[in-house]
Amino acid sequence: MARRRIGDTALLRGLPREIKVLSAIAFCVALGFGIVAPSIPIYAATFGVSAFLASAVISVFALARLISAPAAGALVDRVGERRVLTLGLLIVAVSSAVAGLAQSYPQLLILRGFGGIGSSMFTVSAMALTLKLARSEQRGRAAGAFQAGFLLGGIAGPAAGGAVVALSIRAPFFVYAVTLLAAAWVSWRYLPNAPGTKPEEPGAESQPADSTETPPTNQAPEPAPEPPTLGQALRSRAFLAALAANLTNGLVMFGLRASLVPLFVISGLGGEPSLSGIGFLVAAVTQALLLLPAGRLADFRGRKPALIIGAALTIVGMLALAWSGGTWPFLVAMAISGLAGAFMGSAPAATAGDIVGPSGRGTVIAVFQMTADVGAIIGPLVAGLLADQLGFGPAFAVGAAVAALALALAAIMPETLIKSTKT
Repeated sequence: MARRRIGDTALLRGLPREIKVLSAIAFCVALGFGIVAPSIPIYAATFGVSAFLASAVISVFALARLISAPAAGALVDRVGERRVLTLGLLIVAVSSAVAGLAQSYPQLLILRGFGGIGSSMFTVSAMALTLKLARSEQRGRAAGAFQAGFLLGGIAGPAAGGAVVALSIRAPFFVYAVTLLAAAWVSWRYLPNAPGTKPEEPGAESQPADSTETPPTNQAPEPAPEPPTLGQALRSRAFLAALAANLTNGLVMFGLRASLVPLFVISGLGGEPSLSGIGFLVAAVTQALLLLPAGRLADFRGRKPALIIGAALTIVGMLALAWSGGTWPFLVAMAISGLAGAFMGSAPAATAGDIVGPSGRGTVIAVFQMTADVGAIIGPLVAGLLADQLGFGPAFAVGAAVAALALALAAIMPETLIKSTKT
């Protein structure tokens, strides 16, 4: 019965309805961002600025996200996840629509900065709510489902972006605003309101109909333990392992890989620019297919083995990229990188959720989110400098080195998964 129960709850089955709502919101956000992102530097260049200043429009968004994350976490603790999430989406929507009407470069830069603040509010509150709503044995799949929404939207967005930008260079900003408004409406309409929302208890709606378990009656619920402070969380080896894994995820997946692979394909492999697009598609499809299975492994086998697998695969993927000398080795390396991303997109978040618990503080989740932003900001800078001075191999090796730190911390962390007796 236990084995069949595990199979019955595989992937999305048994997750709270709100997790699926959050995944749909993530898809809307990523879809709009995928449409607008390629046009941002081109639009900035229409104001007659240099390539550096055009690129700064992208950097200011990430910098604003990083700086405002602690405040977003504190706001979550004060007014609740749904309000912060919805407000964050509205801020990004309005700033995007007004950015589409910008008449100067400074206006565009300031508006993208405001968008970064709203994005931080959305990301911190959405992740906090995802980890709060899911039970311990669901957090891996819940985090995977949330990340899958982002990933699928990110795949679909650029595909639609070409048709949108053909209408006008300003049009993607308005489409992005529409997708964000749709996400804000879904958030306000379908997500729970109370700041202290608790996850579903075992035996509630997610319990299969054939279960013979009888929920206890006339039993007073145990008081929830006091959530850890940021200082207490930072003294946890498991939380440090989650931070290192999330730093690796940001540095490798969102920073180093995105900035180096297109250059590596042209200069290192002598290939066509289209090959890098195929490589990213291979990585994205691999990650999308395996995000939920990887989350399931974290839920039923433990966070520690999932983190170890993810970090080890990241090392292999980075070294494979460094040593790849042709099209097929490159594509295999990108597939390994996508497989690593599946584990790194679910296990670290599930571990952080175990640490903070169902009534955890938003500031702790904010710090967890900040590590990925730090990696995404410094990754391209360090990798670009090394690629210029030493070549692509040492640049990819940086990602492997950071992943090795995450692997070492995962190897010595205690297991944080608390399995329900129902599973």
